[in-house]
Amino acid sequence: MDKIHKSWKPLFDNYYFNIPELYASEKDDIEIYPPKDQLFRVFEMDLNDIRVVLLGQDPYHRKGQAHGLSFSVPNGVAIPPSLKNMYKELVRCFPERNYEFKHGNLEEWFYREKIFLLNASLTVIKAVPGSQMSIWEDFTNDVIKFISENNKNCIYLLLGNFAKERSIFIQNKEKIVEEVHPSPLARSFVGSGVFKRVEACLKEEIDWSI
Repeated sequence: MDKIHKSWKPLFDNYYFNIPELYASEKDDIEIYPPKDQLFRVFEMDLNDIRVVLLGQDPYHRKGQAHGLSFSVPNGVAIPPSLKNMYKELVRCFPERNYEFKHGNLEEWFYREKIFLLNASLTVIKAVPGSQMSIWEDFTNDVIKFISENNKNCIYLLLGNFAKERSIFIQNKEKIVEEVHPSPLARSFVGSGVFKRVEACLKEEIDWSI
């Protein structure tokens, strides 16, 4: 937790996380993702620097995928289907920018573009999606409220019904951009123009390259 930015202190002061206990089941060969050192990675960002909040549901649940940033995977890991659809829509929205997406690591979005890649659940048990949502849901709902109360300039990209339900915690409704989830099962995502709407709402261009 040493790397959590000081701007989050008022929020974290209301919570206590027993991290060894959270990961205790690993002694019984039940793996928890992401690794401990990446659990609070998203909170390394200064609250005041956030331009876009991109809310995911819970971390990827296969070995080597989750690394503390929603929708993102480390270099060398296959691009997940939902992220592939996001890339397709970015290429469709901005053909003039000649985007090429060859991996699924979104660290450039996070560090350079200040896109806050938050999952509603910060941990997951290997191969059991949604398995630890109840541990984190109150906290991450408070994260969204805390951002809304303290950063009036950022916008919120809510993809899918689960993310849209969190709009109740956002004060500035005009800062919300909603769309279906980018999963291949939700076929209307590609062609939605959602990333153009994000930039229009933000009133700034985002460099979506990675």
